[in-house]
Amino acid sequence: MSSAAAPVLLKLSGEALKGSEGIFDPQVLGRVAHELLEGVRAGRRVALVVGGGNIVRGRDIAAVVATRTRGDYMGMLSTLINALALREAIEAAGGACEVVAPYAVPNVAAAYDRGQVLRWLDAGVIVIFGGGTGHPFFTTDTTAALRAAEIDATELLKGSNVDGIYTADPGRDPNARRIAHMSFDEAVAGAYGVMDQAAFGLCRDRGVRIRVFDMTRQGAIRAALGDDPPGTTVG
Repeated sequence: MSSAAAPVLLKLSGEALKGSEGIFDPQVLGRVAHELLEGVRAGRRVALVVGGGNIVRGRDIAAVVATRTRGDYMGMLSTLINALALREAIEAAGGACEVVAPYAVPNVAAAYDRGQVLRWLDAGVIVIFGGGTGHPFFTTDTTAALRAAEIDATELLKGSNVDGIYTADPGRDPNARRIAHMSFDEAVAGAYGVMDQAAFGLCRDRGVRIRVFDMTRQGAIRAALGDDPPGTTVG
């Protein structure tokens, strides 16, 4: 595969993978895998960061753990479970996939190595970054921004349950309208909460566009990787 096309990084929430009776919905996993592979076959170099909110989110388990630090480590492990589930779905759909983490976990994830990641992407392998940044107090949004910058991605696709950024909450205001494009400064001034501030600042500084789109719709990931992507672009 040609390495001419810049990589794209897709950020998926763990909640998006959740089923009605368990931590995973097999149909969602299968749909995500097939749409990712369609993007790869069209020539895109695709990497992912996945959250762990369908299992454990560190900041939400204060009643279970004595310290936020330990809770965040539990959340990082959850992202690795999700990464393995996605890898299984991608391989079952006929694709090639590797899971990468800040530190090697035998039989689970390879240690992050930028050169190796780029070689995999050039070869059409989907790379999933699990384990967060390897440090507490950083969200998977920040992980996504960091990895996007490191692999020279031109765009960070943030899968959401809303088809972009609106002038108001579309669930409450029938007059809310979707904004097709905004600058980083406009996003900050409008306090739209696109991503956490650390992630947003890194994308702005490194010139990584952010696209917010509704990943729950059939075909949305395929479209986001295509020539006429949906959602709102920031940057």
